[in-house]
Amino acid sequence: MPDIFSLILWPIKWVIELILVAFHSMWTFFGLNPDAGVTWVLSIVGLVIVVRAALIPIFVKQIKSQRRMLEVAPQLKKIQDKYKGKKDQFSREAMSRETMDLYKKTGTNPLSSCLPLLLQMPIFFGLFSVLNDAQHDKAGVGVFTQDLANSFANSEILGAPLKGTFIGAMNGEYPWQVMVIAATMIVLMTASQFITQLQIVSKNMSPETKASPMFRQQRIMLYLLPLVFAFSGVAFPIGVMFYWLVSNFWTMGQQFVVIRNMPTPGSEAAKAREERLARKGKLVVDEKTPTEIEAPEAKKTQRQQPVSKARAKKQGK
Repeated sequence: MPDIFSLILWPIKWVIELILVAFHSMWTFFGLNPDAGVTWVLSIVGLVIVVRAALIPIFVKQIKSQRRMLEVAPQLKKIQDKYKGKKDQFSREAMSRETMDLYKKTGTNPLSSCLPLLLQMPIFFGLFSVLNDAQHDKAGVGVFTQDLANSFANSEILGAPLKGTFIGAMNGEYPWQVMVIAATMIVLMTASQFITQLQIVSKNMSPETKASPMFRQQRIMLYLLPLVFAFSGVAFPIGVMFYWLVSNFWTMGQQFVVIRNMPTPGSEAAKAREERLARKGKLVVDEKTPTEIEAPEAKKTQRQQPVSKARAKKQGK
C-alpha cells in the first residue's frame, strides 16, 4: 500500500514526467540522439523554464510581500524593544498580539516570502523521485515508460551517467568523471546561491532594514544556504543537480532584474536606478509623497467662495 507521501507526489510526478517527456520528444524531433545525455539535460533545462515561468506571478507577490515586510520592520523593532527582557506569559502574549495586529493592519505575511521556495520543494522531490526511479530502471507513474527509463539510466554526459552521484563515484559505483562534474556543479550551485543572497543584502536593503533583526537573519542565510548546497549536493544524482543548478541561475538572473528595475526604496540599488534615470532624463516619481498628496487639498482650502451681493455690501461698509 503506498504511503501518504507517495500519494501527494503522484500528481506532481505525473506532470513532471509529461513536461520532461515532451521536451525529450521535441529535441529528438530536431535530430538529437534520444539516448544521449545532452538530450536529457536539455529536457531538464526545459522543465526548469516551464516551472519557473509558472512561478513568476507568485514571485511578484513575494517581492510585494517583502517590500511590505521591509516597511514594517522599524515598527516591528519598536514592539520587540517594548517587550525586551520581559519573559512572563502576559508580556509574550501581548507582544504576539501586537505583532499579529501589525501584520493584519499592514497586510503583511512573513511566510509569503518563502512561498516560491515552498512550492518548489514538492517539485524538486517529485523530480528526484522520477530520476531516482529512472536510476533503477523503473518506469514512472505516467508517460515516463520503461523504455524512457532505460534511456535515461544509461545516458551519459562527458562520460558521466546522469544517475551517478558524487558519493557513489567515491565508492567506485561510477567512473571518476562523475566526481569531477558533480564537484564542479556543487561549486557553481554554491556560488550562484551566495551571489543571489549577496545581491539582496548588499544592494537591496534600506538603512532602516539593515538596523533591524531581519538584516541579521538575511546575513545568516547568506552563509547558511550555500552550505546546504555544498553538503547535500554530494548525495544527489547529476540529473537532479542539473535541475537545481539551472534553477539557481534563473533565480540569480531574476533577482538581478528585479533589483535593477524594482529596487527597495532607500536602498543603494534604488539610488543607482535614480542616477541612471536622471542621466537619461527619465527620472519620474513612482510613489506620491505626503506633500504631493496634500498639495491639491491645500489649494482647495484657499479657493475663494462666492459671496452674495447683500453680504458683499455689508462687508464693504
